[in-house]
Amino acid sequence: MSEDAQDVVLIVEDDPSILMVLSAYLSGEGYRVLQAENGEQAFEILASKPHLDMMITDFRLPGGITGVQIAEPAVRLRPDLKVIFISGYAQEVRDTDSPITRTAPILGKPFDLDVLQDMMRTMLS
Repeated sequence: MSEDAQDVVLIVEDDPSILMVLSAYLSGEGYRVLQAENGEQAFEILASKPHLDMMITDFRLPGGITGVQIAEPAVRLRPDLKVIFISGYAQEVRDTDSPITRTAPILGKPFDLDVLQDMMRTMLS
């Protein structure tokens, strides 16, 4: 990440405490953070924002949509978008057998924030 430009990260997470912790941590690490609590908000951000570097999304979200169902069209529209799935049900993410789950990392909750940061740094470099 260059000093004059921030990587933009969209976090999609329905648990307010996890969303707050992730947002505060990543903002403190120099990322520009956008937040969505559900699929509808995530799609609104994806439709309105011209530039995103990464999306970190929970798998189970309210409203019957999954993080995979958000990530697939997002990556089709933005092929350079990096995706990390976070879930307390990592096997469920793999079981979707979506092409994106074969390449995107899946972090099982709970996870160490430094592990997430290292993963992000590697993916964005």
